[in-house]
Amino acid sequence: MQALGLIETLGFTTAVSAADAALKAADVQLVAVEKVIGVGGSLGVTLHFSGDVAAVTSSIEAGKAEAQRVGTVISAHVIAKAHSDVTGKILGNYLLPENSTEADSAVSTPPPRQSSATTAKPPKSADLAQGSDSPDSPDQPN
Repeated sequence: MQALGLIETLGFTTAVSAADAALKAADVQLVAVEKVIGVGGSLGVTLHFSGDVAAVTSSIEAGKAEAQRVGTVISAHVIAKAHSDVTGKILGNYLLPENSTEADSAVSTPPPRQSSATTAKPPKSADLAQGSDSPDSPDQPN
């Protein structure tokens, strides 16, 4: 088992900044991301990194420093040799797909929704006042 490094942040932007710095600092892999809505509706994000002990330690230090610059760090910790139950049973629900490539992990826009409700134009306020349908939607009866 390789070392396990954890950075727990408050907010998604802080987590993304921490992950970017940690992954650039050393040869580690981002193996899991855990998101939890906490007290007051705040988003807690825990990033899980794996690699050799020295690399994980270096990356966690870099990621924590960047996260503190951007937002709030709840905690950061390195476990030199995590027990298999920790990775298998506790972290198992949050593991990222193993065969993801750099292109797969890039930020992408979601596909457009297929619902007609999101593509139809809302009626103009003048049309609502007159009780008629919008002139922009000719397929609807008047």
